[in-house]
Amino acid sequence: MTNYILKKSDIDAMEGLDKTHFLNPNAKRNNKSLGDLTGLTGLGFHLIEVPPGYWSTEYHVHYFEEECTYVLSGTGEVRIGEETYEIGPGDFIGYRSAGDAHTMRNTGTENLVCIVAGQRLAHDVGDYPDLGKRLFRSKDMPWALTDLDSIEFPQGGGK
Repeated sequence: MTNYILKKSDIDAMEGLDKTHFLNPNAKRNNKSLGDLTGLTGLGFHLIEVPPGYWSTEYHVHYFEEECTYVLSGTGEVRIGEETYEIGPGDFIGYRSAGDAHTMRNTGTENLVCIVAGQRLAHDVGDYPDLGKRLFRSKDMPWALTDLDSIEFPQGGGK
């Protein structure tokens, strides 16, 4: 990877990748992974566009990774825990690891354009509370998805 700098004209000319969340067909976005193009591996840095009426992702929480979003243009709402907040240009949202679950929806008539950044740890665990699912992700193993109510919590330790 030799690119350290991406010029605005090159970013504007990128098509990006249209993505639909694997657990939510109503979560659609166009994703330009700017960090990947400059060789970043420990930090995901993306320019996303969410079309009107769609969600950015399925409602979720990460137990190890932190994420954040900065709104460039458009309007929407962000659901964090049990609360919903209106968002617009200039708003910043920080999602703590093991904090409240979250998602974002475009409530406007134009694309919701945001910068989304987050850690890329070798291992993470995340819950999808509305679906009752848990995702286990590790760079050295395939992803594993299970029902929350099927998880057993054995007593550990040597005594």
